[in-house]
Amino acid sequence: MANQIDVMRRPFLSRVAPGLTLMVLAPLIAELLPGATRLSSAFVFPIEVVIWGGGALVARELACRRSLGWVGLVALALALSMAEECLIQQTSFAPLVVKIQGVEYARAFGVNYVYLLWALLYESLFVVVIPVGLAHLLFACRARDPWLSRAGAVIIALLFMPACFAAWYGWNQIARVKVFHLAPYYLPTHLAVAGVVAIALLIGTALVVGPKWSARFAKPLPPPHPALLFLLAATVPVAIFALEVLAFGIAPTVPPAAAVALAAIIAAALLLVPRCRAAPTWRVGHEFAALYGATLANFAVTFVGFGNNPLDLYGKIVLDVVATLLLLAFWWRRRAISAGPAVALRS
Repeated sequence: MANQIDVMRRPFLSRVAPGLTLMVLAPLIAELLPGATRLSSAFVFPIEVVIWGGGALVARELACRRSLGWVGLVALALALSMAEECLIQQTSFAPLVVKIQGVEYARAFGVNYVYLLWALLYESLFVVVIPVGLAHLLFACRARDPWLSRAGAVIIALLFMPACFAAWYGWNQIARVKVFHLAPYYLPTHLAVAGVVAIALLIGTALVVGPKWSARFAKPLPPPHPALLFLLAATVPVAIFALEVLAFGIAPTVPPAAAVALAAIIAAALLLVPRCRAAPTWRVGHEFAALYGATLANFAVTFVGFGNNPLDLYGKIVLDVVATLLLLAFWWRRRAISAGPAVALRS
């Protein structure tokens, strides 16, 4: 209670800084810096701040206030990804606009299932988990505090649905038709119901069993040295990128079952991270290594096959260099305390 009173005594900008930072970090890390959102289409960034950033902030807030642990946070991240993929932009249901070899790959019962697996992995990790981790490093003294007030929650709620409509319309009614010259996609009722049920189940999982499962599945595992951890973390976005290009049909002769197996391997590897974080030897240096390794590698791997539009290409180079320098500068300032224990969500 005393801590909450202390927070309320802070100036307004100081109170809202962690939440606003997380809202910007989510689409910045997942979309703009990797180049998924090109500089030429950066006008959609405010929409992404509301959907991705608002969703990440709400997920983090629920996990913090209700002590949902890492299972709760991941389940909420998956729910946000399902909402994006199945209901908002519907990219996992609509026929893919990118077919590298010109053939449809891994689509059954109206679902691009390998693409959906990629989206769940990528978006939950780079929209929620990693931005939350980076925000906790930036605001370490407030990592256990609530960041979202009632007024802030109301503002996000009021903006969320219009932003979702704008994202849906911009992709399905404009981009698909005018850019990719395809017919607009209209979501079948049974797939919409399936998406809503999946989202509800994930949110229910977070709220009902998140705390218990977080404790049960967090048997401590000694973490590797930070340098090795950095390299291991860097392999994750590379593997996820490989899954993405498989989903886009770069190698249609590869059995979809192999792509599904790759997704399962990535997920299994990621499940080791909470166990390492539960070990008493986990330090802030490990936190930096894991988050930076994945983030910086994601910047780099997305240069593969990046377009030749000068504005987009050189814009991405400049943004990535600036972001990398800022990340390194922040690590340099914090290196003196990297031997201390990391701060995590209450579990």
